[in-house]
Amino acid sequence: MVKHIPNMITSLNLLCGAVAVLFTVSGDLIIAAVFVMLGVFFDFFDGLSARLLKAQSPIGVQLDSLADLVTFGMVPSLVMVQMLQLAFYGEIRPLTELFSARAWNVGIDSYYPLIGLLILVASAYRLAKFNVDTRQTTSFLGLPTPANALLILSLPMIFEFQYTHTIETIMFNKWFLIGLTLVSAILLNAEIPLFAFKFKTWDFKSNKQRYLFLVLCIVLLAFLKFLAIPVIILFYIILSLIWKEAAA
Repeated sequence: MVKHIPNMITSLNLLCGAVAVLFTVSGDLIIAAVFVMLGVFFDFFDGLSARLLKAQSPIGVQLDSLADLVTFGMVPSLVMVQMLQLAFYGEIRPLTELFSARAWNVGIDSYYPLIGLLILVASAYRLAKFNVDTRQTTSFLGLPTPANALLILSLPMIFEFQYTHTIETIMFNKWFLIGLTLVSAILLNAEIPLFAFKFKTWDFKSNKQRYLFLVLCIVLLAFLKFLAIPVIILFYIILSLIWKEAAA
């Protein structure tokens, strides 16, 4: 029974992702973001429980990637599609209408929001590469899909809870969203070494960098709230590069 606990937790991540997809398609991006954050919680603890219980398995690795593709690949991709709809057309329309140019009477323009699906493709490639890349056992190469998902999902949360006219102007600029989509796809698969939150023990000496980064995250979240998420992602990349250089 113990050996199934990590896979059960991974399944909860997958369930959160499936529910988030439904809310995203219906246009409720805030509730979708909440379920993605729950998915991040389960994604952290499935790996931790597998290591602590010594219940790691090939099936668990594959199930984890499949769950991540839904929660951290499909959801942020669809969220970007919805946000691009707002940027291009000023409203969220049913996704089925994306394939009905005649119904919109706007020709090829109706397909522009589908650019957001690049995030899904890049996430799938990143997860497939991770499963066969022996260099990523203790660290990452490229931005992990959960971090990328939080980056994308932070946008509707910032707009909803920390609204300013400046934020609205930037966030729903179509070129900003297209640029963010492309940057997201690149970061997911870039050969950038990033430290991983894989705790094998809880002592400070072995996890000094992780604990220091967690403290930084808490401070930023306390002061900036949801605006802290993009800042945290940026610091995550910068500090990973600095600490790698220091270690070398």
